[in-house]
Amino acid sequence: MTQSTEQGTIWLTQDAYDKLHKELEELKGPTRQRVVEEISAARDEGDLKENGGYHAAREEQGRVEGRIRQLEDMLRRAEVGETPPNDGVVEPGMVVTYKFVGDSDDEVETFLLGAREIEPEGLTVYSPQSPLGSAINGRNKGETVSYEAPNGKQLEVVIVDAVPYSG
Repeated sequence: MTQSTEQGTIWLTQDAYDKLHKELEELKGPTRQRVVEEISAARDEGDLKENGGYHAAREEQGRVEGRIRQLEDMLRRAEVGETPPNDGVVEPGMVVTYKFVGDSDDEVETFLLGAREIEPEGLTVYSPQSPLGSAINGRNKGETVSYEAPNGKQLEVVIVDAVPYSG
């Protein structure tokens, strides 16, 4: 897997890239067309000031266009890579389990190191550019790593496990 250290690169598996691309095509095609038809139909009803359907359709159009821009930007910055090897080294595409130094072994937290915009159900995503993400990226299972939290506090974590995400 190639890895970029360029700020703003979004690491995606081929599967995640394909899903986002499919969503983009759906939004730019059928969804956009449906919203335009809803706006047109509501406009034909007359007075736009008191036309709830028109205003709702315009709001939905804003949401759809915003998501289209977000997806286009993500796909433009995406770096598609293979699932990383199961070697215990933390890198984008890995599900990382960690605990804070001093916590008991059952007080662990787990997250996916990758693109925050791809939040798999039940799994938090940390960007490789986040404070914790950048501190542990490239480190090994079992290592203790310190980093500065956004509030300025120095924190220490132990990398309990790092396995490839299997979406």
